[in-house]
Amino acid sequence: MSKFLVGERPIILIPSLAVKLGMKEAIMLQHVHYWLSVSRNVKDGRKWVYNTYEEWKKQLPFWSLSTIKRTIAGLEEKGYILSDNFNAHNWDQTKWYSIDYNRLREIEGELKGPIQLNGSENSKWQETEMETETEIPYAAIIQYLNEKTDSGYRESSRKTRSLIRAWWEQGFTLSDFHRVIDLKSAEWKRDPQYSRYLRPETLFGSKFEGYLNQKPQAKHLEENDFELDD
Repeated sequence: MSKFLVGERPIILIPSLAVKLGMKEAIMLQHVHYWLSVSRNVKDGRKWVYNTYEEWKKQLPFWSLSTIKRTIAGLEEKGYILSDNFNAHNWDQTKWYSIDYNRLREIEGELKGPIQLNGSENSKWQETEMETETEIPYAAIIQYLNEKTDSGYRESSRKTRSLIRAWWEQGFTLSDFHRVIDLKSAEWKRDPQYSRYLRPETLFGSKFEGYLNQKPQAKHLEENDFELDD
């Protein structure tokens, strides 16, 4: 008997819901529904379940934190998942989740029924899902950097990929990378002394988040504004 066939609750996927909302979204909805079915937390006449993103990841270990955040955010935006904060202390920002079943019933007529993926089918699905997870837009980011800075950096560079991946897995998006490139290009490109720092090691290094939150205005340039490793 294979160890993959016993001891774990299988992932449940409704194919027609996955077609309608996306595979990740369908799985997340089913996962939240499961916990709601056993929850004793009732607020305003509705059941709720609370988890941090890290706790969701422990239950769905084949996804990264950024994937879980994007999936939940997408379902919230479309109105399928509801979120609130019923914590006793203001400093506790753990989110509470419920499902808007009325919103979900609007597409019920298109659903055919659940299917449990297990055995070789489940293994194959998880492998495919993990392959998809690695699809960080390295090429799009580096192509944009090259276009804005008239450079020729390669997206295949291991160092560059490592820097991008580190921020991507924390939930930063393609538009965030574009914003950093835009801000620093506008500030440094015409400066003979500092234009050489328009490179992945500097832009996507430890100061990335600081650059992202910088106001789009000129500033006095100092040595500590850079990753000086030359």
